[in-house]
Order: sequence, then structure tokens, then C-alpha cells
Amino acid sequence: MSNATIPANVALSDIEAIIRGQHGDPFGTLGMHGGDGEPLQVATFQPEAAEVAVVGADGVKVICELDRLSPEGFFAGRIPRRKQRFAYKLRLRSGGNEWDIEDPYRFPRLLGDLDEHLLGEGRHRQLYNRLGAHPTIHEDVAGVAFAVWAPNARRVSVVGPFNAWDGRRHPMRRRHGVGLWELFLPGLSAGEIYKYEVIGPHGDRLPLKADPVGFAHEAPPETASVISGLPDHAWTDADWMEARPARQDRHAPISIYEVHPGSWRRGDGNTYLDYDAMAEQLCDYVTEMGFTHVEFLPITEHPFSGSWGYQPIGLFAPTARFGPPEGFARMVDRLHAAGIGVICDWVPAHFPSDAHGLAQFDGTALYEHADPRQGFHQDWNTLIYNFGRREVANFLNASAVYWLDKYHVDALRVDAVASMLYLDYSRKPDEWVPNPHGGNENLEAIVFLREVNTHVCEDYPGAAMIAEESTAFPKVSRPAADGGLGFTFKWNMGWMHDTLGYFRRDPIHRRHHQHDLTFGLLYAFTEDFVLPLSHDEVVHGKGSLIRQMAGDRWQKFANLRAYYGFMWTHPGKKLLFMGCEFAQDREWNHDEALDWHLLDDPMHRGMQRLVADLNRLYRDRPALHRLDCDPTGFEWIDASDAAQSVLVYLRKSDDGADPVLVVCNLTPVVRSDYRIGAPRAGAWQELLNTDAECYGGSNVGNHGRLNAEESSWHGRPASLRLTLPPLSTLVLAPA
Repeated sequence: MSNATIPANVALSDIEAIIRGQHGDPFGTLGMHGGDGEPLQVATFQPEAAEVAVVGADGVKVICELDRLSPEGFFAGRIPRRKQRFAYKLRLRSGGNEWDIEDPYRFPRLLGDLDEHLLGEGRHRQLYNRLGAHPTIHEDVAGVAFAVWAPNARRVSVVGPFNAWDGRRHPMRRRHGVGLWELFLPGLSAGEIYKYEVIGPHGDRLPLKADPVGFAHEAPPETASVISGLPDHAWTDADWMEARPARQDRHAPISIYEVHPGSWRRGDGNTYLDYDAMAEQLCDYVTEMGFTHVEFLPITEHPFSGSWGYQPIGLFAPTARFGPPEGFARMVDRLHAAGIGVICDWVPAHFPSDAHGLAQFDGTALYEHADPRQGFHQDWNTLIYNFGRREVANFLNASAVYWLDKYHVDALRVDAVASMLYLDYSRKPDEWVPNPHGGNENLEAIVFLREVNTHVCEDYPGAAMIAEESTAFPKVSRPAADGGLGFTFKWNMGWMHDTLGYFRRDPIHRRHHQHDLTFGLLYAFTEDFVLPLSHDEVVHGKGSLIRQMAGDRWQKFANLRAYYGFMWTHPGKKLLFMGCEFAQDREWNHDEALDWHLLDDPMHRGMQRLVADLNRLYRDRPALHRLDCDPTGFEWIDASDAAQSVLVYLRKSDDGADPVLVVCNLTPVVRSDYRIGAPRAGAWQELLNTDAECYGGSNVGNHGRLNAEESSWHGRPASLRLTLPPLSTLVLAPA
């Protein structure tokens, strides 16, 4: 150490700790101290400087030269003739160069006591307004305010190219209490990359960490956070937002096009489309196809593309694969302008163990459970959030709100809810820990889900929460106040499993499996359901939907057309994964675009046209959507003809609109003069026939119009005599 006078507030141990990057309270040593009658003194650590002086805030007058107290670059000195603190800069000199900087350690605290209080109680619903990296003006100086939660860390520093990734340079101020760390770095601006260097509770330096509340990240495989600040888009979707509650009501027609943004379409050289190009092409295509919503597989930043986004690390950042956050905001706005809702998959169930992420964030099991029986997901080699920790639940709650608040997302589809609800999910008897009552329900996750769904319902009118939940857990889509989980809709995984299994069967065996199509109606109204044919059904060796259908090529197409006809007329909102609308032939590959060239084939083009027509029929006919979630909207005419694999049912509305009559013939046999009951006599029209030539079918049917006789059948006052096309669904309505 130098023989120069050491300021009163600085001990040799402080200097040594600063130099070694082990000081837990840098603001107690660095910056300006004294005042109120006491001598002023300034200390700073500047390892790149040979000399340091204190100058006025205007950068004109040199107030004093600081003494170099260590060869590593610790400078300190007393300010002569001044008793009150003042704004200043530091002038650094080295190798003939001279430059002025603001001293980060002269600035007061950033976070208020209320922030700490709300975070500690788990009630800071919009913690993203305070945590993360925010470009701001602090005490009339431009810079970036950083704040992060790491209660068990000994020291946390902001690092990046701006300080040569040296964690000794910018250690943060610790806010005792809930364990927040904060620092204002003058001179930084949007676009800079950064991470946090964390010293754990035992003094070990952890791998550099990305910001848990980072609003942007580098494009993988790079892993740093990017200073971005909250999105600042000038929204033009006021009309959409006003109409949204009606558009997403259980009585509305909701038909969802599920999209993996990295493989829907690609640019030249198999490159990703950016958000703007995607928006332009998606708007046109989804409008043409008649879908009401687009659902994106997780848009949140994720390190491994092969996870399709389901192992996210940046729960507040749109992935940089497709451009900056502002691009995602523009895409949402553009979809809204086209009358298309936006759903994003959201993953609060688990997170990857990548070293730069949340795992052991402060050197302890902070976000996850320490016990692997609670904190490790065996199926996915991921870590499970500790939903019972208030700060963790608050973090996840704020992430959900963030997408609705800052990006105007209309709904979140919550992934893997079943894995959250059950402590023994996919575990052997000795691999899980019961709840305090000895049961297998994850009571903490249930409380969390109810809270987040309640908050969304209260704060974002018309926004929807959709559960991917595959068990018989009760009241998933019922209000939390009534003992439910509070979701708006639930994916009907049972319906998908049974019906897809049916259409895989050779028609000769279907007479023994009619219940696979009828069983779903026994529980169809216990929840408000979405019928999903999602990405999960066309991966992992299952093959594409068209390949899963029974029979030769013609029969496969006919089966899939009939299946879609059954699906679009069955109670429940609709969801179809991209490519399935034109019968993508090969299994989905996330690294390649869909096979759009297949549309040169009339069979594939016919399938696409059928899906577009089904969407329009579904939207235009109230009987097909208004009572999707109400048992009064469905009525069996005849489900007993298993021998011929024929189903007949009625869909009804509550607004006086005409009913819709549906007939499915699910064998490759034409059935002539097939008689069914009808609710009224007179003229009927054939609204849609999946066997029509324009869809690639054989064009067997009823010539568009037919007459119902005043002759009772199937307990109805009238009857129709139909020709049933092979492997088909007919949709009829009074003319």
C-alpha cells in the first residue's frame, strides 16, 4: 500500500476487499463520504488509470488529485475546503490519454422501501418496472439502473465489455431485507450486453448469470443479457383491445393456428424470418385461412432451439432469434390490426439447468427446490420452481402479467400444468415428497396458479389463460372463488387421444371403437375446452397427422378430412398445428420450414381449402360456436350405429339461429338412402361435405339441397334420406 494518507472511512481491509472483489458493501467505501461539517473524501477503484482527479460536474475545474493507494488502482483522497457533498466527475489519465467519467458510487439508492416490502410479501405484480436493466435519468445523469434479487450472495457485480467483464469494477449496493442488489451505471445505454457476476455464500465465484428480469438477450448460442428497457411501442390496437372481451368469450368462435415461429416459413438460405416479415406473411395467411388466433410456441428466450422454447431462461424477453423486442411488439400490433388474436405459450413449470440461467442463481437453490425429489424434473432434465417461495411465485406472476401488459398478448397457454399439480408426476413411489396432508397434490403450485389467473382476470379484461392439463383434476377452468384453478379454457387432451386413436384404426375395426368418438361427450361440458391437434402429435416418431390416418393415400386424406369435419362441429374451441391444415406429409422438423411446395398437389391444396371453409363455417354459424361450452348446445340424434360407423348429432345456438345437423360416415362405403331424424321438416341445405371434389374427395353427396319429410325418425318429428359419402362428414342446416 502507498504511504499516502488513507481517508477516515477507509480501512486497509476495505482496500484489499475492493481490489480482490470481495467487498460486500462497496458503497460504504467507494464514492464520496463525509459532509455535514465532516471532511469530505472520495475513494474509487480504477485499475486502468495511472492517475485520478476529482473534477466539477461540468468537467471544467479540477478540485483535487486522488492518491494512488495501491498499484492495483485504488485511489482515494480528501477534498479540501468543502464540507457539503456535491456532484462531481472523475478524471482518469493513463499513457497520455485523459477522460472523464461519472462515479457510480456517488448516486443515491434506486429502489424504494415500498418495492422491498412488496417483493418480500410476493405482491409486486409489476416487479419488471423495478428489477432488470432500465435506461434512465438519475440525478440528471443518463445511464442504466440495474436491480437483481440474490439474497444469499456475498457480492453481485454488473459486468460487460464496458468494464472488461471485471467483477471488481462495479459491485452493486446490497439492500438488506429481501436480498435485492442495485446499481446505477452512468453512461451506459440500450444495446450494451451485460451479465451479473455473483459471489456465492461460501465465497465461490459462480458462472456469469444472465438477468432473470432481462428484457432482451443475445441470440443463442450467445448468452448475455442486452440492455433494452421496457418495450416502448406506440400501440395502434385500441379498437382490438376494446373488443377483446367479446372475441375471447366462451360464446365466441375461437379457432387457433399454432405456430413455431422458427419453422413456419424461412428465408433464403434456410434463415429465420424476422418478426416483421413473419407478421406480414402470417397476417395474410391466417386471414385467408379464417383462423381467429395465432398461438406461438414459447416466444420467451431459450438457449436450446431443440426445446422449441419449452426450456426458457428469459421469461421477460422475446427471443432474439427473430429480431429485437420492438419487432415482436410490432408483430402483435399488426396481427391485432388484422383482427387476429395472439396467444403465447408460457412455461412456469420448470426451467433448464444451464449455468448462465436461474439454476443456483446466488449459490443456493433460490428459484428451485433443493431436494431433487421436489426440484428436479426427470422427464426433461430441468429444474422445478419453488412455488411456495413468495419471491419466486411473484417472479412468475410478474412474467405472466408482463406479456399481457407490455406486449398486449391476448392469452397465455400455460404449459405442463399437470406436472405442476402433482408432486408424484412421472415419479416412482420413493421419488417424491408428499404434501403436509400426505397427499400428492402440489398445494403451493395450486395456490400460485389460482393467484396468477385471478390477477390476470382482475387486471386485464378479456385476456385468457389456457391450461395444457391432461388429467381429471377438477374445475381447472372454473373461477378460483368457486374452488377452481381460474383458467379460461383447458386443452381437452382426452378427446385428442381417443379420437386420434380412432382415426388411426382400420375402418373394418371401427365398429368396436365407436365409444372413442362418443365418450368425450360424457365430460365435454365439465370444463371449457379447447380441442387440440397440436405440435405434440406430430413429433417424436409419431409422424404427421396424414401419415397417422388409416388406409391407402386416398383413404388417408379422406380420413383426415372427415376428422377435421368432426372436430370443427364438435363442442369446444379449435386448435390446429401449422402444416396440418394442408396435410404436411413428413413429421415436423423444427430446423426446417414447412413443405409449402405440397400445395402444388391438388390433394394437399384441397385439405387446406377444407380447413379454411371449416373456419368460416364455424365463425358464421352461431350453432357451431355459441354453446361450445354448454350442454344445451349439443344433442345426439343417433350414436348407436356402430356397425356402420355412423354418427349423427345436432348443434344448437341460444340466439334463435338455425341448428346445424352433422353426419359422419367413417367407413369407405357409400351409404345410400340413409335415414336420419331431423328437428324440422322442409328444405335443408348441405353446408359442407368433406368428400367434395374441391377438397380432393370423390364428390358423392346430396347435390347441395334436400327435403326433410314429415315422418318421425330417431325420436324427431321429421327425417332426411341422405347419401353418405365414404369417410366423410356432412354439415346440414335448414335452407
